[in-house]
Amino acid sequence: MTKVPPLLHDLPEAEDERGFFADQPARRPKAKAERAPAPSPDRPAAEAHYHGHRDRLRARYRENGDTALADYELLELLLFRLIPRRDTKPIAKALLDRFGTLSGVLGAPIGLLTEVKGVGEAVALDLKLTATIAHRMLKSELKGKTVLSSWSQVIDYCHAAMAHETREQFRILFLDKRNALIADEVQQTGTVDHTPVYPREVVRRALELSATAIILVHNHPSGDPTPSRADIDMTKTIVETAKPLGVTVHDHIIIGREGHASLKGLRLM
Repeated sequence: MTKVPPLLHDLPEAEDERGFFADQPARRPKAKAERAPAPSPDRPAAEAHYHGHRDRLRARYRENGDTALADYELLELLLFRLIPRRDTKPIAKALLDRFGTLSGVLGAPIGLLTEVKGVGEAVALDLKLTATIAHRMLKSELKGKTVLSSWSQVIDYCHAAMAHETREQFRILFLDKRNALIADEVQQTGTVDHTPVYPREVVRRALELSATAIILVHNHPSGDPTPSRADIDMTKTIVETAKPLGVTVHDHIIIGREGHASLKGLRLM
């Protein structure tokens, strides 16, 4: 069973960036003529320099939408909520430097996210929650639709769900007689370059769901979606096992960070 990271309110304050300033000693009242001390990491200014920046960034987004903002600025907007009392621009840029793209940041495992300075477990968990919401949104767009006429949405969904996984996953989209999506299930999770697949189990599950067609999907953590000989042979075995039982295999899609490959499009099935 996958271990679920602790909820935010269960984390000790030392592990949560949002509690960073919680235990700072109260400041004594200033005398009228006393000058305000210079801000420091342990004594932030009442009006930190990034407050105005946050207001300006929010205003740009409100007035012009996401097209007015760079990727690191969109990530900043999200981090404002997660880390309210720190300058989040350096953290946003560090995340993009480490993982390359917004998709890479949201798709990264929690353990790798927390290796970036300024990102604790609570913030990493919230970033993953954002990714999960995005995946569910894409999946809801597919539910009940004729999948073969919404192919770009299928690819977008599979890419969002699998492209940045660090281990291979074998996923199946189960379709009814109208080729509408019945279910989407991860059947197996393997290593960085191999996932065991059992053709009889694939077909058995299709029959349990009364599916008349399936689409096979798996990812290549290396990033290169080029199908291997093992991918081609496994696909042919599933097609041969499913056909006598009235289950059609429409395609086998391989997802990589650099794109995707369709075995049907490549005439390999």
